[in-house]
Amino acid sequence: MLELPATPIGVVLFAHGSGSGRFSPRNNYVAAQLRAAGVATLLLDLLTPQEDALQQNRFDIALLSRRLHAAATWLGTEPLSAPLPLGLFGASTGAAAALRLAADSGSGVAAVVSRGGRPDLAGAALAQVDAPTLLIVGGEDGVVIDLNRQALAALRCEKELVVVPGAGHLFEEEGKLEQVAALACAWFVRHFDPV
Repeated sequence: MLELPATPIGVVLFAHGSGSGRFSPRNNYVAAQLRAAGVATLLLDLLTPQEDALQQNRFDIALLSRRLHAAATWLGTEPLSAPLPLGLFGASTGAAAALRLAADSGSGVAAVVSRGGRPDLAGAALAQVDAPTLLIVGGEDGVVIDLNRQALAALRCEKELVVVPGAGHLFEEEGKLEQVAALACAWFVRHFDPV
């Protein structure tokens, strides 16, 4: 689902997490806020329904990265999106796939945001990421906070970790997803702005 505001300043490709897809209400909310801020969005399923039925596919970061790369390549060929800076928004295991793509020197990724992500699963690729990267994690998401801190230490690019107080893994608590959207919008707008 590619949606563009009237005069987009960039495009964000969403990398969904395990067991999620293009209809994720959380990612659709963030995408709507991005479009309101002038950013085009592409939401798609990285796995077919049959593939998603197998738990191990949801953690196959190499497979998810290849699918994400194909989507980014497609965006680069579409006349409406090709001239736009590319951002990646990853959730859960999708964050690792997004960071693996951003580590590819030819990817042209301008910025990355991870929401409740598992950036640690990107492994050695973290040190190769050049794109400014924002890691957002819920304050009640115990182990995932530690995994994000480890990933932050491995990143060599412009980076930031924001822990949202009182938020769980899915940011379902009142007002928490709104905080995520505001943080993501600010990050992408700042790094897409040519000024």
